[in-house]
Amino acid sequence: MARCQCGGDGCNCVVIAGENAEVTGAGSTLNPYVVSAVIGCEDVRPCISAGDGISYNSSTGVVSAHLSDQAGNNVAIGPDGGLFVPTGAATVSVGCGITGDGSASAPVTANTGAWPYACDVDTFGGVVACDSNGVLRSEPRGKVSMTRYGETRTYNRAVPAGRIQRADTFSTTITNPDTCRPAFVVVEREVDVFLTLPAGAGAATGFDGDEMYYTRNSGSSTISGAHAQGTKVLAGGTIPAGGRMTVTFDATVGRGSGGARYTQIIGIIRCLMISL
Repeated sequence: MARCQCGGDGCNCVVIAGENAEVTGAGSTLNPYVVSAVIGCEDVRPCISAGDGISYNSSTGVVSAHLSDQAGNNVAIGPDGGLFVPTGAATVSVGCGITGDGSASAPVTANTGAWPYACDVDTFGGVVACDSNGVLRSEPRGKVSMTRYGETRTYNRAVPAGRIQRADTFSTTITNPDTCRPAFVVVEREVDVFLTLPAGAGAATGFDGDEMYYTRNSGSSTISGAHAQGTKVLAGGTIPAGGRMTVTFDATVGRGSGGARYTQIIGIIRCLMISL
């Protein structure tokens, strides 16, 4: 404020500083008065108010952006302190099997069909996974494979007179080609025993202790190469994913009489492996 005294010689004024103000100078042309004022934050804050999109804390004086809590809002504060909208939040491009624009009312979803089976989808539904390249993949395709082992062995041995017993053993090892899932194995075994039967001789053949055929020469001359091929199809069990299994069976002979001999055995193993 200024206080002045006036007389016949003119007025003499003095400038006096008020609250939060400072006056410097003598009031002359070369040294004029300079008024400096300092206003505190507490004096300014009552003048500030927040509008849409603005948050104001009157106790701290901090003004900041107001982020909506409404579901679907993608605006965030970025690592540099600025407002940040993640890529794709505003505009979403969809393709085969994908729908929606990413908003709360139309979220991005897979365009799936209805479960058409009587069984429960939660129990029996398959899996869709994302590979290392970000491509959706279904479960592994089923595999069916077949292996065959066959061997011919020669002998010149008498057929034992007692009950049927092992003459030789045939075996092979199979590998499950599916490295993802176990395989169910169906095994077909074949045995063919060749006999030499003098007149009146007889012999039985089979495999795994099971007599399959009995042949007797009722003629007056020797029969060479008499044989009958036996076949069995059995469940072989389950092989773990990429695992191995040994399949084996015994060729058997017995009830030999009259000098009966076995001269050749053909063993065959066929394995059907199914993984689904």
